[in-house]
Amino acid sequence: MNSHIPQKLFIDGPAGKLETVLAEPDFRYRRGFAVVAHPHPLYGGTMNNKVVHTLFKAFLELGFVTVKFNFRGVEQSEGELNSGKDNGAGETEDVLAVVETIRNEFAASFDTPPLLLLAGFSFGGAVQAYAAQRLKPQIVVLVAPAVQRLSAPHLAKPDTKHDIESARQVLIIQGDQDEVVPLQTVLDWAAPQELPVVVVPGAEHFFHRRLHILKRIVLDSC
Repeated sequence: MNSHIPQKLFIDGPAGKLETVLAEPDFRYRRGFAVVAHPHPLYGGTMNNKVVHTLFKAFLELGFVTVKFNFRGVEQSEGELNSGKDNGAGETEDVLAVVETIRNEFAASFDTPPLLLLAGFSFGGAVQAYAAQRLKPQIVVLVAPAVQRLSAPHLAKPDTKHDIESARQVLIIQGDQDEVVPLQTVLDWAAPQELPVVVVPGAEHFFHRRLHILKRIVLDSC
C-alpha cells in the first residue's frame, strides 16, 4: 500500500520553528495521529535516524497521519540545542507543540475521534514518557528508551484497576545487545508497571540488520 509523499513543513514551537516531516495514509480510513521523537541531539540524533524512519513508515502503513520532527536546535529547527543538563523538559514541550498543531490541522478530517500515538527512540522514547503524562495518548511505542538516564516517569499504574492510564496500550522494544541503553535498565523500569518488553535477540542500539524485525513487531502489535 503506497503512502502519500511526505511533506516538509515548519510549525511554531516554544523555542522557535520546528522542522517537521508529515505524511498522510493514502486510504480513507484514518486511525489517528502518530508523532515520532528522535535520539539525543548531542550524539547526532535527528529525525532522519533509521529507527525513526522505520517507525514513521510503519505507522503510516497502519493508517496514522504520521509526523517526525527535529527537536529544538537540531538541523533547521530553531532554539538552543539540548545541553544534556535536564531531563528533556524543553523537548517535551516541543512534542506538545507538534501534537497540538497536528490535531488542530487534521482533526476535522476524521470520522471518529482520532487516536493519539506517541513513539520515540532512545532519548526520544524517554521524552515521550514525559509527554504521555500530559497528553494521555491511547498508544505509546518506545524503542530502546533511555528511561534510566532521563529518570523517565512511569506510564502505567497496575495497582489501580480502573485507572484510564492503566488501560493504555504500551509497546516497548529492546535489543539484547544494546550497548547504549542496557536491557536490564529497561526491564527494571517496566517491571513495576507490569509492562512486557519485546526483546530482539542480537539487536544492538540502532537495530542494524534488525530494522525489518522492528517494523514487523510494530505492524503486528499496533
